[in-house]
Amino acid sequence: MQTHPLGPFDVARIGFGAMQLPGPGVFGPPRDRDQALAVLDRAVALGVNHIDTSQYYGPDVANELIREALHPYPADLALVSKVGARRDAQGGWLPFDRPDELRQGIEDNLRALDIDRLAAVNLRIMPPREAPDEIAPVDPELFGAQLDAMITARDEGLISGIGLSNIGADHLSFALERTEIACVQNAFNLLDRSAAPVLELCAGHGIAFVPFFPLGSGFLPGNPVLNNDTVTRAAADLGRTPAQVVLAWTLTVSPHVLLIPGTSSVAHLEQNLAVAEVELPADVKNRLDSILDERSDGMGD
Repeated sequence: MQTHPLGPFDVARIGFGAMQLPGPGVFGPPRDRDQALAVLDRAVALGVNHIDTSQYYGPDVANELIREALHPYPADLALVSKVGARRDAQGGWLPFDRPDELRQGIEDNLRALDIDRLAAVNLRIMPPREAPDEIAPVDPELFGAQLDAMITARDEGLISGIGLSNIGADHLSFALERTEIACVQNAFNLLDRSAAPVLELCAGHGIAFVPFFPLGSGFLPGNPVLNNDTVTRAAADLGRTPAQVVLAWTLTVSPHVLLIPGTSSVAHLEQNLAVAEVELPADVKNRLDSILDERSDGMGD
């Protein structure tokens, strides 16, 4: 499988996201703890060397499972986390992004995973409360202080790389004036390419771009990405699942893309990792590339 740098690691382009290991809504214990542990064991056995997690997945659940399943960790395993949020007693997502809170978040991750250093930690920028689906504008004072906290953690050896999540291109440009950035995590998929300017900027600087929700959001009813007619036809033609087609397309967008599809099923894990063997014929890729144009044309009829 092709690889890409992530901090000091060279990771396979298909990793694993731990977000689906906790219970529904990324809250509480898993439905099947043994199955969750089995997924982690199988992922590493199949060559996964990049696991994305966070202390607020659960909270405290995903990291506990990772530690139980995999510690002591393989030397080539890049554990990446994120900070900037916390959960309330009902599972709501709240900001936890002052510089001292970011530091606490990093230390909580290290303690829960029982490691001295994380490969990278993503600073997640919380969306505006009044517009949760939008990217917050850059607040130079706050963002600068947040970056300083992340730089200090890196300089002290707690993290190897600084990542950013849920950002605009202006955030990345601002950050690059102050420090190196190892990775960026933004929503991006076949039907939502709003982060394309961020991806382009990442590619220009050799930064890993890690899309979340590459198969569409699991928090929304239905799934317009996987149920898209073009996707389902391509899957039938190729003898693959719609998810495999969508993930394979996402890898073609840029060599800087790293996938972290998550699952709590060993069977789905194996299907996701098999995407490394999927080659999309040129006509299929062209049809998938053009989906947004087709949707725009249809809306105008």
